[in-house]
Amino acid sequence: MKKTLILSLIIIVTIGLIYGLILYVGIQGFLFAWMLNLILMMCVYTFTETLKSPFNASYFDDKKWENKGKIYELFGINSFRKLLVLIGWEKLNKKTNPVENESKSLQLLHYRTKQSELGHLIILFIVLGFTIFVGVEYGIIESLWLLSLNILINLYPIFLQRYNRPRFERAITLSKYKESKLTTK
Repeated sequence: MKKTLILSLIIIVTIGLIYGLILYVGIQGFLFAWMLNLILMMCVYTFTETLKSPFNASYFDDKKWENKGKIYELFGINSFRKLLVLIGWEKLNKKTNPVENESKSLQLLHYRTKQSELGHLIILFIVLGFTIFVGVEYGIIESLWLLSLNILINLYPIFLQRYNRPRFERAITLSKYKESKLTTK
């Protein structure tokens, strides 16, 4: 009951913040697109942290059509990864989530890929709704900031999580194998 109340409160606060953003900034332009994404990231992160879902849905499983990440390489995921390194995101992310070679640490990182993907997916659809509305009401040109930032800030991070997750799964398997070898000696 308490969790449901908190999750409902997060949704109400999110709607209130977006409403305030629309009132004070308007619904067009870069500033609105940027602030909308930041507000949604903050609120959706709080939502997924509170939710504490095990993320066992088959949606998160590696799909055959993904071809072990090759599809994401065609869409330039390696260039996006380089961009994240260039702007310092990787360094910041590794500080808060250090990569260690033990299975518990790798399992937490694997879980975080699912959590991050869900968050970006929720934001992607919300921003897409705003993009369509702005495109219809004010014209396609006015919706380009929303569309561009949605691709850069949400779609590519989803691709990155889906690209990285199978690698974490292999690393977890190897780590568990090494740990079992050490305990049997």
